[in-house]
Amino acid sequence: MAIFRQYVAPFLIVLVFLVALVAVSSRIFLPADMAAPAPTEEVTSAS
Repeated sequence: MAIFRQYVAPFLIVLVFLVALVAVSSRIFLPADMAAPAPTEEVTSAS
């Protein structure tokens, strides 16, 4: 159990943090229309 607390758990925490950091940082490279937040009102088509 000590091995889990000293090595595995910190590695998993750092891994989750790095994945979240990459996911958030990747928004910089998206096109401008995709980087904006999703619209909350319903979009209706003109046809």
